[in-house]
Amino acid sequence: MVSLEQAVAVPYATRLLADLGARVVKVERPGTGDFARHYDSACGEVSSYFAWTNAGKESLTLDITHPDGREVLDRLVSRADVLLCNLSPRVWERLALDLPPSLIVGELSGYGWDGPYADRKAFDALVQSEAGLVSLTGEGDVVARAGISVADIAAGVQLQSAVLAALLQRGRTGEGVRLRLSLFEAMAEWMHQPMLYAAGTGAAAPRSGAHHPSIAPYGPVACADGAVHLAVQNDGQWQRLCGLVGLAPEERFATVTSRVEHRAELQELLEQAFSDLTATELLTTLDAADVPAALTRPITDLATHPQLDTWVDVPVPGGTARMLPPPVAGFEWSPGAVPALGAHNDAVLTWLGYSSEERTALRVRCVL
Repeated sequence: MVSLEQAVAVPYATRLLADLGARVVKVERPGTGDFARHYDSACGEVSSYFAWTNAGKESLTLDITHPDGREVLDRLVSRADVLLCNLSPRVWERLALDLPPSLIVGELSGYGWDGPYADRKAFDALVQSEAGLVSLTGEGDVVARAGISVADIAAGVQLQSAVLAALLQRGRTGEGVRLRLSLFEAMAEWMHQPMLYAAGTGAAAPRSGAHHPSIAPYGPVACADGAVHLAVQNDGQWQRLCGLVGLAPEERFATVTSRVEHRAELQELLEQAFSDLTATELLTTLDAADVPAALTRPITDLATHPQLDTWVDVPVPGGTARMLPPPVAGFEWSPGAVPALGAHNDAVLTWLGYSSEERTALRVRCVL
């Protein structure tokens, strides 16, 4: 797989494909590379974003605007099974690559290739905002973007699954396909449920912080040393919780709708009942009563979570980063390093048939 990629969405798709065994050649700008390399400095010499989305790939630096660089790219594409790209639609069109009929091509844009938004910049937070996610996230009058790059992740997962389907189709027909996906459409797909809710009820669900907008009690409840997240979704769970805290049947809490209407009062009663328990003690008590709950943990706890024991140290430029294997077990996987910029120039060019002298000449002409 060859990928003209940057930032998060397509790099995430190709990282997922690399996890499944694909050989991914990542084409980067000479000198600077993918700008996501430098979002932060949390993982050695590269950012946390770059380490997360680029493990197991090969990095080839290439000035694709130089005639010699374009020749290298053409050779690379001619040998590829899959070509993925999230260059801007206009830059992609200007490249005018000669694409073999058996090639699977995946093109990602921000808002699509047509329509009034086709030329707009589209970054994750902007797409979250346009698709309505920001308007639903937060509490009261305060809105918030989601804490992770959900638009990029949505697009990356959709693109990965489309590539896998296209490979199956090509195995039957021998024909490639041109896949097109936009960040906005991927995010809009994930927004179906709240959109349907708003259309069916006449209003969007209210912003309710970490609490569920239409179910209660469904959210964090404070206790002696932190909080436990409740998720009471049916009458049986509600009755068991009532028995646990000694809450008598009351009309104001009789149904899910009424509990949502009286959420603040219910929250106060629960927190009074749990105020002397630590989070661990409360979770143990709720588990024993078969009331769904979880600890509200900080992100720093994830690396030592007792349920996760498969962390591996993955080499990154300038150090290592602890990462998890693919979450779906059942196939062989070994961790691949996060590549330094241009780390595979010689290997890829040799594979393409360039001699040592030709590789040196490309470096002298600043193509690599």
